[in-house]
Amino acid sequence: MLGAELRKIRDQLKLTVDEIAARLDWHQSKVSRVETGRSGVRAHEIEKLLDVYQVTDQETREALAALARDNKRRMWWQPYSDVLSQRYASFISFEAEAASVRSYDSSLVPGLLQTADYARALTRQLQPDTSTEEINALVDVRLARQNATLRREDPLKLWAIVDEAALRRIVGSPTITAKQLHSLVSSSRQPHVTVQVAPFTAGAHPGVHGSFVILEFPVRNDLDVVYTENQTSSLYLERDVDVAAYNEVFDRLRAAALDIEPSRRLITRIAKELE
Repeated sequence: MLGAELRKIRDQLKLTVDEIAARLDWHQSKVSRVETGRSGVRAHEIEKLLDVYQVTDQETREALAALARDNKRRMWWQPYSDVLSQRYASFISFEAEAASVRSYDSSLVPGLLQTADYARALTRQLQPDTSTEEINALVDVRLARQNATLRREDPLKLWAIVDEAALRRIVGSPTITAKQLHSLVSSSRQPHVTVQVAPFTAGAHPGVHGSFVILEFPVRNDLDVVYTENQTSSLYLERDVDVAAYNEVFDRLRAAALDIEPSRRLITRIAKELE
């Protein structure tokens, strides 16, 4: 978040990385590492950087300084770094700082709402060469994500739209999937969790192009990002025009999906069909 904001400010000033490095007497690689999130920045350095960027708004300066301080915190997922891919760890770090998440899932129950049995069966099917020990560690990460976001003192606000196909896909066994669906209904009754189903009857709705996550952050809404992934790579979209486009898609999906109570009834009906 810090790097993205600093890069945006530099772009607005039409300054190059080399120009900033020269003004700060930094190596140009340091500016690049800070902007890409690969390197932190000390408190006195962020102050000098904001002076060079001519940032005078005190609220903005304090918010960015707070992000710089947060870089020093030990994150809860670090003990699992040996089983986490770089893109998964990056996503977790974004998610941990988000104030709210809006997601569309076309094939699976959202990770933040998965049961341990569902997550274990899913990991085993998707990663057949993974050891039992590693699978258990990845399931522990999934559950820890839920505790760190949905069960914290100021819980993450989650609005999840799930395609009917995701509900009908058998993961592990009909029994595991049925229990997952009942859990999904229970989760949807939490005040900070909203679940809608995009039914087959919605036809070719805007979500047919694939799953995505919109992460919204408490500092500034122009730091919001969209996350998408495929089999081999993941993509973070930060440009205002891209985020706005996905916001519109989500709003259209929300309109096409069933309301909250009809969604719960459909989920429950599918669960009972599997039992």
